[in-house]
Amino acid sequence: MPHLALYTFGVLKSPLADPAPLTRAFHDSGEAVYRQIGRHPGFLARAEAADGGRGTLFDLDWGAWGAFAVPAWYGKGRTVETIALAATLSLWTDPHSAFDAVHTGPHRAALNRRYDWFDRTGRPGYVFWWVSDGVVPTWQDGVFRLEHLHDHGSAPHAFTFHHSFAPDGTATRTEGIGPKSDQVR
Repeated sequence: MPHLALYTFGVLKSPLADPAPLTRAFHDSGEAVYRQIGRHPGFLARAEAADGGRGTLFDLDWGAWGAFAVPAWYGKGRTVETIALAATLSLWTDPHSAFDAVHTGPHRAALNRRYDWFDRTGRPGYVFWWVSDGVVPTWQDGVFRLEHLHDHGSAPHAFTFHHSFAPDGTATRTEGIGPKSDQVR
C-alpha cells in the first residue's frame, strides 16, 4: 500500500541560535509538537538524524532519508550561528491523518504563531507525494517536489491538502479538506 510523504520547509525570521524570546518560544514548542505528531494515528515515521543530532542540519547523518537539502531559494545561513530554517520530512498513511495531526493540539497552536516566527516568502510551506510501500523519501525528493509545486501548482507529483491526488493520480477530496467535490480539477 502506498504511503504519503510530507516535506515542510519554512524560513525563520531569525537564526535558530538567536537567544531572543520569540526564537526560544519556537524552539521550545518543538518537543511537544513532535511528541503529539509521533503518537497520531496515521503517522508512520519522520526523518531523524542517525548520529544523535550533533552538528548542523547540513552535516548530520540522516540515514535512509538522504543528505539534508533545502530549496534553491533559501538564502540564509548554513552554519550553527546562521541557520534560519525549519524543515521536516515524514511518512503518513493518508492525507486525512496528516491534516488532523497538523491542525490539532500543539501543532495547531504552533501554526497560529507561524507569522511570529517565519518569513512570508510567497512560496509553499509544504508538499505531499505518494511513495510505494517500503520507499523512504529523501530530503532531496522533498525539495524537488516543493519547488515543482511552486513552479507548476498541484499535480499528482506534488500536491497540497486542498488540491490532493490519490495514489493512482486522480484528483481526490478528503472530507473536510479542500474544495467541494464539484470543484476538484
